[in-house]
Amino acid sequence: MEESKRGRPRSFDADAALEKALIVFWEHGYEGASLTMLTEAMGISRKSMYAAFGNKEELFLKVLECYERGPGAYVRESVREPTAREVARAFLDGAVHAGTQAGRPAGCLGVRAALAVGAAGQSVQSVLTVWRAQSQADLRERFQQAADEGDLPVDADVDMIARYLTTIADGVSVQAAGGASRAALRRVVDVALLHWPLG
Repeated sequence: MEESKRGRPRSFDADAALEKALIVFWEHGYEGASLTMLTEAMGISRKSMYAAFGNKEELFLKVLECYERGPGAYVRESVREPTAREVARAFLDGAVHAGTQAGRPAGCLGVRAALAVGAAGQSVQSVLTVWRAQSQADLRERFQQAADEGDLPVDADVDMIARYLTTIADGVSVQAAGGASRAALRRVVDVALLHWPLG
């Protein structure tokens, strides 16, 4: 009896289940991803989902962490590039690559999940707003470092540059979701960086 109270050990691969949930949220957005879609894709019951991951919102937050470590890792990795121009290139190229991978939904999970959110998903939309703002803040901080080191003009508008790049990346995601090819989006990146440094 004591064993049954503690419950049986988990009989599924939590990481694999999260990866499957990631694809569902990425393809359908936060509100479009129903619990039925999620549990069927994950191959588990709702009870198991709640026990392992919490409610739908908690599951999404765990999925977002997986995305940050996987397809979305370019956001954090780009700021490690040695020059401001290479940071910008890595950030935008990363957005193109993440949004045009074979076998995965097109576009960015964070952008797609937030595009169609009603009242029930406001807390998730707020999380995604903060998540995207953090990316912009990381870029702004890196470009300020570049300006301080002479890699950008001392009077460079680092806030505008960071906002410009995140706006282009969001646009890349929307275009990718609409069917734009990787080659076409790489051309957009080339044009976006023609007049570097910006401003």
